[in-house]
Amino acid sequence: MKFISPQILYFVRSRTTKRNFKLLFKFLFVLTILVIIYSVLFHFIMLLEEKEFSWITGFYWTLTVMSTLGFGDITFASDLGKAFSILVLMSGILFLLVMLPFTFIQFFYAPWLEAQSRAKTPRELPEGTAGHVILTSFDPITINLVEKLKKYNYKYAIIATDLQRALEIYDLDYKVVVGDLGDPETYKRLRIQSAAMLVANNDDMVNTNISFTVREISKKVPIVTNADADHSIDILQLAGSTYVFQFMKMLGESLARRTLGMSMGANVIGRFDQLLIAEAPAMRTPLEGKTLIQSNLREKTGVTVVGLWERGRFRIPQPETRIDSTTVLVLAGSAEQLEKYDEIFCIYRVYHTTDAPVLILGGGRVGRAAAQILEEREILHNVVEKNPKLIQGNKYIQGNAADLDTLTRAGIREAPSVIITTHDDSMNIYLTIYCRQLRSDIQIVSRANLDGNISKLHRAGADLVMSHASMGANTIINLLKPDKTLMFAEGLNIFRVPVHSSLAGKSLAESQIRKETGCSVIAIARENTLNINPDPSVLLGEHDEMVLIGTSDAEKRLMDIYA
Repeated sequence: MKFISPQILYFVRSRTTKRNFKLLFKFLFVLTILVIIYSVLFHFIMLLEEKEFSWITGFYWTLTVMSTLGFGDITFASDLGKAFSILVLMSGILFLLVMLPFTFIQFFYAPWLEAQSRAKTPRELPEGTAGHVILTSFDPITINLVEKLKKYNYKYAIIATDLQRALEIYDLDYKVVVGDLGDPETYKRLRIQSAAMLVANNDDMVNTNISFTVREISKKVPIVTNADADHSIDILQLAGSTYVFQFMKMLGESLARRTLGMSMGANVIGRFDQLLIAEAPAMRTPLEGKTLIQSNLREKTGVTVVGLWERGRFRIPQPETRIDSTTVLVLAGSAEQLEKYDEIFCIYRVYHTTDAPVLILGGGRVGRAAAQILEEREILHNVVEKNPKLIQGNKYIQGNAADLDTLTRAGIREAPSVIITTHDDSMNIYLTIYCRQLRSDIQIVSRANLDGNISKLHRAGADLVMSHASMGANTIINLLKPDKTLMFAEGLNIFRVPVHSSLAGKSLAESQIRKETGCSVIAIARENTLNINPDPSVLLGEHDEMVLIGTSDAEKRLMDIYA
């Protein structure tokens, strides 16, 4: 019902509708004249047959014959009358059964459907719209980003270049507008001047055109773009992009940094002022098999374990939580504290003496980025790629990654790790199961294109999974809320909140924040200084700010309690 008014408004104001009304009037006028003529002729032919009927009966007979109802209660006896009946019948078929339905569909039903479509997919945002995010593509990153924008109450609009595509996106329950990505009027209608951000995740040339077009209208709106090629970074910046990322390259580098041969130390994945957040796999470290309280991590290094990833599932740590080979620790601390962690626990290279290469399955952009990082760290690696056009150097092995001979030539029997980087999640799941079947002890690090496949890849046997959609969306959402929120993993956030009046004067231990909400206080900001991993006995001041880490649900509980 909410679309009835816009539909009627569009339908009435449309030039096409006005033209159709004129054509319909002409058609109905011709049809009316024809019915009148037939009715008059019916009256006179009946008089020739010495029958007399009223003028109303003449109209009745004409309409029943033209509409092919033919009740048969009034008939002609002469050949002239029968010939006249045939003429009326044939013209009725033409006008009422062919032309009238066609005219109705063409002039009214089709425009009405178009009015419905345009009401669902407008070409502009209402006046006064502000603080919204404009998205120029519909892909996994956009889908993931929209969910996060909804969470933080950001308005958004996805631009679709044609009506049919816009309707498809609308049917998926997304807010979409129709417009040309290279037309300045599109962005004016989307209130670009008051927008919080524009995100362009198309190909490099389209992104350049979008950035250049938007900068003609607004000099201030932040523009976030993705670059596929290295040389496109400078071009996009010159065109007006505020932030240029290479999400595929970032994903490949992140996958490479999590392999056993790279480092078993803490990989920094986020920064919040001087506070660093890092991930550290427990596989083949002295921590494996111990509980958190047995590890004495805080006493030895000063870092705080704020969470654990266990095959894609995030858990709040407890003193008795056991650290297994598949556990990835989420650590919070200063640069010095993380360095101390590496000194004590990063001992993989001490006893890892094999010269077996790390396997990279897929030589696309993600695979090449992973290979580059391993090359820089002087880690042996082989890349398996079946497309001969992507073969680059003697470290590439041409062949199908699902073929045992190809994997054997690449070194699957001795490799410490395998990185699966194809752009097809179904293939990634297949290769994960296959590699796990071949080697139960190998570390498998896999890429996921859609978040819905992360759990599937873990169930298939992957030790670590990184989502292309989550990584891109997290990077963008962090730009919207600088110094307030850091979303560095799916569903896991770092955020800053002022100390509630009910907590002022209490120590961290007395506040019971972690017990009540599931959030961990990892720093306290006081008078422009940041106390990282504060002691539980530290008192909370009235004007202090707490830096906390927790899942989305935990953050919501904290906001509900201390709103």
